[in-house]
Amino acid sequence: MSAAAAENSSAPVVIVGAGLAGLTAALHLADTVPVVVLAKRELNVGATAWAQGGIVGVLGSDDSIDSHVRDTQDAGAGLVDEVTARFIAERSAQAVAWLVDQGVPFTPDDTGPLGLHLTREGGHAVRRIAHAADATGKAIHDQLLAAAAAHPNITLRERWMALDLITSRHLKRDEQPRCYGIYALDIDRQRVEALDARAVILATGGAGKVYRYTTNPDTSTGDGIAMAWRAGCRVANMEFIQFHPTCLYHPQERSFLITEAMRGEGGHLKLPDGTRFMAAHDERLELAPRDIVARAIDFEMKKHGLDYVLLDATHLGEAFLKEHFPTIHARCLALGIDIARQPIPVVPAVHFTCGGVVTDLQGRSDMPGLYAVGETTYTGLHGANRLASNSLLECVVVGQTCADDILTRGSPEPMALPAWDESQVEDADEQVVIAHNWDELRLVMWNYVGIVRTTKRLERALHRIALLRNEIDDYYANFRVTRDLLELRNLVDCAELIVRSALARHESRGLHFSRDYPATLPVSFPTVLVRAPRRRPSEVAPSAAWLDSLKQGH
Repeated sequence: MSAAAAENSSAPVVIVGAGLAGLTAALHLADTVPVVVLAKRELNVGATAWAQGGIVGVLGSDDSIDSHVRDTQDAGAGLVDEVTARFIAERSAQAVAWLVDQGVPFTPDDTGPLGLHLTREGGHAVRRIAHAADATGKAIHDQLLAAAAAHPNITLRERWMALDLITSRHLKRDEQPRCYGIYALDIDRQRVEALDARAVILATGGAGKVYRYTTNPDTSTGDGIAMAWRAGCRVANMEFIQFHPTCLYHPQERSFLITEAMRGEGGHLKLPDGTRFMAAHDERLELAPRDIVARAIDFEMKKHGLDYVLLDATHLGEAFLKEHFPTIHARCLALGIDIARQPIPVVPAVHFTCGGVVTDLQGRSDMPGLYAVGETTYTGLHGANRLASNSLLECVVVGQTCADDILTRGSPEPMALPAWDESQVEDADEQVVIAHNWDELRLVMWNYVGIVRTTKRLERALHRIALLRNEIDDYYANFRVTRDLLELRNLVDCAELIVRSALARHESRGLHFSRDYPATLPVSFPTVLVRAPRRRPSEVAPSAAWLDSLKQGH
């Protein structure tokens, strides 16, 4: 379909999520087709705005595509798809340049490529991270959100939350499953509407809030993953949950991470007595990939009975710290920690969901009309562990290729979408059930499905999740939906997917470490879950060519 033909189609592209992935797709689509972007909270709330480190750009004369691919594969512990890694790396310079053109105020360096200062993070062989001091995500998000708000063809809907996808099943059409739109809750008006769409893009981020401690914002409840799963799409590698090694340990700041770049610039991890400990765990010391550093911290905390370890950057000097880490310096100082003179107490916390909805490099899912981009997806880039700052890059690259693919395809024939049926439900008599189940689910996941796992713990978690699911399903069937209920419903789906994926992997690899299977197998494949006709997922053993076949398209 030509761009001119696409312009004549009246149904908008509906994008669920207003982070970097969703906004990138929206801005690439909007000159040709109408776009509606849904944000379930305020538009400036989301994981992108919380990202501190930066975005990978293969820009320097000392760098190469091959070097970035190698670093991505090393971090991914043998499960990175090389085709995907190379595809993303080859487009990294273009992605950074596009952001520069959008006006993103990256930290400058007159001697650097594109006039940018490049920093280095754990797992990277060279400096290749473009950044805006230590608040890169916010700088990017603010700029793209302003551009989207100013575009006449983009409608931004704040406090709208997607419930479920509208597919051929809802329309009772005897055809190959296809996505025709979504049901969405207007939170302020407490009304569910059916939204027609020429295509739906899920850009809802990860599922970090399924755990008790996470660096993620409250929006990270796995909405896109759960919706795609319920619609029949495959989900892969959900056992690989990345724990950021260094989250600030402080009762008033449970979700404030200390960027990877602080270790990249020379910060040291120490025990409370001042002893550095990373040499006992990896020859790369503090620059080892995140899974290794997180397990090392977890080991030392358990060995010594500690609540936290220390990240010491005092030797870098006050002027350096204020220039390169102003946000961290100011936040810690407000809490009584002067990072120029005191080490920072840190603990690991859930940071990134490496698995998700299976897509190709154009963001296409198993279901025509349904796309997914960003942390919601599994493209093969992150493997068993994400290399630092690859996530923002993936959002920009696949956000653009996703938009390009949508513009080449026809719009489905107009349909009268079935209205949301609330005739059999009533207002909830109390909200304590939701709050209690939310707390219990996150505690179960933290205690039984954490950094170090056992089969017995995973089986216990699965049993508890089943009990919680029954209560949540009963509540969902009988009461009008709210944002809290919908998020809890999505979290319990994601929790089950994580646990079943972990049970299916009989080895330790990357972010998944099992005491019952401590060895790493010589050959391994992604864990792909396929939704059976019944409600519960079933595992499949994929062939080595499964991702290649996906990338050939629908």
